[in-house]
Amino acid sequence: MSVKNNNSALTTLVTVFFFWGFIAASNGVFIPFCKTYFSIDQFQSQLVDFAFYGAYYLGALVLFIISSAVKKDILNNWGYKNGIVYGLLISALGALLMYPFVNGAQQGDTSVFYLVLLALFIVGLGFSLQQTAANPFAIALGNPETGSHRLNLAGGVNSFGTTIGPIVIAFIIFGSTPLSGDELNQMILNNEIKLTTIQYLYLGVGALFLAAAALFHFSKKLPNTKTNEVFEPANKAKNMLIALTIVIFLCFGLIFNTYTGGEVTTEALENKRLYLLLIALFAVVISVFFANTRASKSPQGWGAMKYPQLILGMLAIFTYVGVEVTIQSNLGELLKSVADKINNLNPLGLDVMNDAEIAPFISLYWGGMMIGRWVGAISVFNPSKGLKKWLLILVPYVAFGVILMVNFGSYSLTEILLFSVCVAIQIGGFFLAKDNPITTLKIFSTLGAIGVLIGIFASGQLALYALISGGLFCSIMWPCIFTLSISGLGKYTSQGSAFLIMMILGGAIIPPLQGKLADIFSIQSSYWIAVACFVYLLFYAFKTKSVLKKQGITQNDD
Repeated sequence: MSVKNNNSALTTLVTVFFFWGFIAASNGVFIPFCKTYFSIDQFQSQLVDFAFYGAYYLGALVLFIISSAVKKDILNNWGYKNGIVYGLLISALGALLMYPFVNGAQQGDTSVFYLVLLALFIVGLGFSLQQTAANPFAIALGNPETGSHRLNLAGGVNSFGTTIGPIVIAFIIFGSTPLSGDELNQMILNNEIKLTTIQYLYLGVGALFLAAAALFHFSKKLPNTKTNEVFEPANKAKNMLIALTIVIFLCFGLIFNTYTGGEVTTEALENKRLYLLLIALFAVVISVFFANTRASKSPQGWGAMKYPQLILGMLAIFTYVGVEVTIQSNLGELLKSVADKINNLNPLGLDVMNDAEIAPFISLYWGGMMIGRWVGAISVFNPSKGLKKWLLILVPYVAFGVILMVNFGSYSLTEILLFSVCVAIQIGGFFLAKDNPITTLKIFSTLGAIGVLIGIFASGQLALYALISGGLFCSIMWPCIFTLSISGLGKYTSQGSAFLIMMILGGAIIPPLQGKLADIFSIQSSYWIAVACFVYLLFYAFKTKSVLKKQGITQNDD
């Protein structure tokens, strides 16, 4: 295929990345609204993430189990292009079901909340199939060594969706009229602001999914790429993943039962819920290291899991998605909480915000993701060395300008200056990383951990923007982890990609865990879970270098 056709194919491919970003980032506004509308606690509100990101895991797992049963890679048999089409159709179904599910919804009707979770779960199932196909597809559309740059380009489009998603959702639900927190809450309680306002949004989203499916199906510029390798069932890996799934769903099922069974909430009950969440978390960690240990002794039956870079990468994707999602999913509660009732201040010492006022900060967080991914995509266009240095400085601030236009009038001059400093730190990180994925992970995981620690111990706008800067530092991690994890996998690349997509499960487990920590302790201290995620990512960066070096795969890490 010619370079021109490759570019045309890549342009078509990245359209689906926009949809993923728009829906995923909208949850940051939708979650605090659901908490108010349905009168639920912080953990329950995070079930939005559990349904959405849990679907990624379950979808990829079911695809793998079916492939193992028929001894044929189903996705490869369909082709990446058809896989994306089928995924879009499934997501369209979930989006269209939102209309009847929320029709006639009333404030406090938790049964409707569970139907909303079901619709989001179906949308997430479609996204799972799309991502399993789209990520290796993007890498296959050119030189594998520049695969991470193409993923960054696609990620930049994805992040544009994440930037405008929260603003669109906030406008649709709350309108454009400024309201105080008390006024907004009273309107929700009086059913003057209704969940049914999202019906037409999801009808439109469903129609766009169908249009995108048609675009992919009829596009002659987009090849239906397949690989020729023979599929290996990897029964040991399959059995381990099934066992893990049972443990996770048992834990969440038991927690869910405590909310629907009429039990009175006590300190002992809250601790029980926390312990079950920790069991689910540790089940993932233990399963991954169990697979690594067993596969190193006897690789037969483990498939792609016999490669330590993939095993380490699975946990890296788990923690990366977990920290990326949990920072913003719990940010709304942090800004809404009242720590000082006399002065009406939140735990950061800032004025308490309402559901509508949160949207620009969620947008800014995801906008930080867009900034980093736009910078990461610069190399796709092969600029000269001198031009690239200027672009590394200019592109982030151009992207920041886009964020400011989308959120016109939402930030003070002080806030703009604070975030500009965060962007400057990110630019410094890019110059030090020199496009090397391992060095990039080392630098940005360190900066992410420092940012969250400042958010925990500091106060005021410094703490808020330190947390928001997490978007800047997470922005570049996905393509780095994905590319490193499938390096040297050969015929197991497609299977390895499926395993990595399963680990988006981190977005389903870590935010609810932080939500329960917030319920028991405090919302600000609950961010220690984010610090732990960044620490593992730093460990991964050092460990994966030695693993790849042993296999003769060098990354030119300086």
